[in-house]
Amino acid sequence: MSNGADEAKAAQKRKNEVTDLLTAETSSTDVGAALKLRNDLVALRSAEPMLRARDAAKKLGVSEAELVACRCGETVRRLAGPWGEVIKSFPSLGEVMVLTRNDHAVHEKVGSFSKISIFKSMGLVLDEEIDLRLFLDHWQSGYAVIENTRSGVRQSLQFFDLDGTAVHKVYLREASNHQAYEDLVSGNLDPNQQPGQSVSPLPARQAERPDAQIDRAALRKRWCELQDVHDFHAMLKDVGVGRTQSFRLVGEDYAYQVGLETFKTALEAAAGNATPIMIFAGNPGVIQIHTGPVEKLKALGPWFNVLDEGFNLHLRMDAIDTAWIIRKPTRDGIVTSLEIYDAAGDQIAWMFGKRKPGELEREDWRRLVASLEPLGVQV
Repeated sequence: MSNGADEAKAAQKRKNEVTDLLTAETSSTDVGAALKLRNDLVALRSAEPMLRARDAAKKLGVSEAELVACRCGETVRRLAGPWGEVIKSFPSLGEVMVLTRNDHAVHEKVGSFSKISIFKSMGLVLDEEIDLRLFLDHWQSGYAVIENTRSGVRQSLQFFDLDGTAVHKVYLREASNHQAYEDLVSGNLDPNQQPGQSVSPLPARQAERPDAQIDRAALRKRWCELQDVHDFHAMLKDVGVGRTQSFRLVGEDYAYQVGLETFKTALEAAAGNATPIMIFAGNPGVIQIHTGPVEKLKALGPWFNVLDEGFNLHLRMDAIDTAWIIRKPTRDGIVTSLEIYDAAGDQIAWMFGKRKPGELEREDWRRLVASLEPLGVQV
């Protein structure tokens, strides 16, 4: 009994030390600067009421986390982790809208959380509608946010990386359990509610080795031996090759480039043929997945959009630098994806035919892919 009590005391001591450290870090932030930022945000919102949070932060020269945190004590409440335990409370919220984005793609899904698994810094959400892969090392701060919008008051939970970039947001809807939201927030409040948030740059990404230093034979051998699409990242790491670099080097039977409009073309074809697909988009903290058909497509300026009931995708077309058809061997046969990347080599979004492990790839998806011309062949 005493051992259990001692362990509980030690755990509480560690929690208190972490809380004290976080409080000290935020207290060291210039609160005056945060309050000035709050005033600047009010002025910007007055001038440009339709501006998205990410764009507002960019205009004001700060991260999105700093923009949210400047309103602590007003319409924002700072939350405390561990985030895995907070996420396990999400099913109580009922129907919500979840939003995951990167610089060039915004992925929004309506549904409820269920089938949540947390393994240390990794997590899975496997609901039919809300389907997520979580990388919790990139969940560094979290907030409960109240915003006044043209459609009324909007409440959300928002989570950010070390550099202040948003990794995931959960928005309440009319059908949500608002009392459960309030219970979740009040049960996970950070003791420090001062305005301001310290941010730090993310570690620099390791540069790719020159192509001449890559063992192409080893790359192709390992690629041919793949048994599961989820083994691909480990294979790249073992060979010491970058993702798009591997596409260039493995051979056109496994990877070839297509035109920059091809993702849009594939969405249009899937909508026209009612082909069920899987659309992935994400950032270092979350990958979010839509599975099913797409129907309502619309171009608006540089953005190409899916505007379906329960699923929205906003894709910045002019940010696409390369597009690829990728074929990976698995124990279920070849699995084919269409992937788009920006100029820095970061994934913007990617697409498969709808399938589950143990199933062969759909023939209608294979026909769709076969209709997409390789780069340089388009007429």
